[in-house]
Amino acid sequence: MKHTPSLPWLSFTRWLLLLGLIPVFLHAQETAASAGDVSLGQLWRQGGWAMYPLAMFSVAAFGLILFNALSIREQPLLRADVSNELDALLAKGDVDGAKAVCEASPCLVANITRAGLVRANPGSYDSEAVEKAMEQASVEEVAGPFGVISYLSILATLAPMVGMLGTVSGMIKAFRNIALGGMGKPELLADNISEALITTAVGLVVGIPAMFAFFFFKSRYARLTSRLARICGDLHHTLNQAMHAKR
Repeated sequence: MKHTPSLPWLSFTRWLLLLGLIPVFLHAQETAASAGDVSLGQLWRQGGWAMYPLAMFSVAAFGLILFNALSIREQPLLRADVSNELDALLAKGDVDGAKAVCEASPCLVANITRAGLVRANPGSYDSEAVEKAMEQASVEEVAGPFGVISYLSILATLAPMVGMLGTVSGMIKAFRNIALGGMGKPELLADNISEALITTAVGLVVGIPAMFAFFFFKSRYARLTSRLARICGDLHHTLNQAMHAKR
């Protein structure tokens, strides 16, 4: 079976967008560095309690981006070698051999095809039953990897919200100090205002890459699933022809 090559300009556009974000982050780091001799530890302390969940979100986002970069690829998901082997076996009507290949090499194509082969009875072959089984299995199989990708969207939403919550907390403390007579002592307000600004910035720094990565991997996975549907349809067609030829 032949695979339709992906459009190169789509990949080029996505990588161009990613490269376009790099100058923004570099400028933000340069601005922070020029603010003075404020260390990372001081920024952490000034950020307050919100820095702890934001740090957890940043670690989780990095882990998810790395995991999806390694797993949302054609080779581990579709396995062109397995697809070609299944196509050759099904063309000969070797249902048992195809089942063995599916069990030995689990992937999206193999798992979906195996669900259809379970209902492929050579004595009374029912094409609609096989197709229905493959459709049901595809819904379950496709939902698995996309669930992992969707966690990036959750992190991209929660990180700025936690940052804004830290901002509100810092501003509440600042107004409380003003009410207690801190208007004439700006140093009493500095920590609270710093907490308000730092948590917002950190929340955005975590959320922006996570949101970009979510749409990046979502788009890549959509292309792979559309190709998956065509591959499984070709395998089903090959099996139908082999079974009708045996009659």
